[in-house]
Amino acid sequence: MKTTAQSYAGNGVHTDSYYAASANPTPKRPALEGIQDVDICIVGAGYSGLSAGLHLAEKGHKVAIVEGARVGWGASGRNGGQIVNGLNASLQTIERRYGRDTSVFVAGVVQEGGEIIRERIKKYDIKCDLKEKNIFTGLTDAHMRELEGRRKLWAGYGITNQEMLSKSELRDHVGSDIYSGGLIDHSGGHMHPLNLAQGEAEAFEENGGVIYEMSPVTHVDTEAAKPEIYTAKGKIIARTLILCGNAYLGSVVPTLAWRVMPVSTQVMATKPLGDELAKSLIPGDACVEDIRYILDYYRLSSDKRLLFGGGTVYGGTDPANIKAKLQKSLYKVFPQLKGVQIDYAWSGNFALSFTRVPQLGRLGNNTYYAHGYSGHGITGSHLFGRILSEAVDNDLSRFDAFANLPWYPFPGGRTFRVPYSILGSWWYALRDKTGV
Repeated sequence: MKTTAQSYAGNGVHTDSYYAASANPTPKRPALEGIQDVDICIVGAGYSGLSAGLHLAEKGHKVAIVEGARVGWGASGRNGGQIVNGLNASLQTIERRYGRDTSVFVAGVVQEGGEIIRERIKKYDIKCDLKEKNIFTGLTDAHMRELEGRRKLWAGYGITNQEMLSKSELRDHVGSDIYSGGLIDHSGGHMHPLNLAQGEAEAFEENGGVIYEMSPVTHVDTEAAKPEIYTAKGKIIARTLILCGNAYLGSVVPTLAWRVMPVSTQVMATKPLGDELAKSLIPGDACVEDIRYILDYYRLSSDKRLLFGGGTVYGGTDPANIKAKLQKSLYKVFPQLKGVQIDYAWSGNFALSFTRVPQLGRLGNNTYYAHGYSGHGITGSHLFGRILSEAVDNDLSRFDAFANLPWYPFPGGRTFRVPYSILGSWWYALRDKTGV
């Protein structure tokens, strides 16, 4: 099938974020021109594409990645930078929906994404300010019961690196009085996400991989004997195609476009706060997120800024005033920061699946895809990139375990999925507020 789409990235320049302003120097790569023949073509130079590409390049495959903008332009270079284990859907939900065998399998891989990230950072000496531990916070007694349930559930699967924190114990980790307590995951962490993506891109190239930047894919033919990928000035003929555009794939492949919904989330960065104030906010320098449906998440950067994120816009549009959208929540968590200077504020999209479980699949015999990480893309994309590479190398065991899970479209289809999701978010927000 031949499909056509327009560019999604404008001029392709990174959004005006703290990450772009503090990124390591990186070369500009050429755009795709002419006809190229490769073993494997990957669409998208975010974490999924880079993870799959690097695994395959290390095995000696001839791999090319086609990116419509710059490396890490999308969610991989804009996110909160938090290494959070697990999928959006809980292990309890997965067991209830898909059975014990599936939940045992998922429990065996939920920490692998974080392990891959650390392996890449160590092996390729990627400078991305890696720090350890993440904390989940609860604002109500119901939240605390949920966190304790999570700890017990994960321990039942042999994952024992999580520890409950009382209100007073949490105060040693987070300088805020609004929480009832929390849970610390000693295997979590955080880092500079754009620098991680750029470091992985350089590692991919060191292993013989080729990246074409500023080359939006205009259409693909997934039914040809060899998949064909077209850009404005070039074409790639590949033995195998891997689609990793996620929230930014758009309508390049219409059969995938309606499986997920783009959702934007926002982040802002304060001015550097200095050692004393920064340490009073997050003494242990872990990253933090609460467990509400519409959550706050935050951490300290290497230069002692508070990076504070939250909010969602279903459909993927950017708010008119990001600072105003986030400041109310910031001041509620840290009233001592009221009036603090905000140096950067930006927005970006992630792909939400209706089941909150990422989707892996295949179109025809030679085209693979992964998308729908639903806000857990940092670890999920690295894991699923590895699983995609295994499938291309004819080891389908883990790929099939995910590809065979049923998926469901959003109620109302593409026309009404946004209002449906907004109504759902209001309901869950009410439950969070009332402590039900």
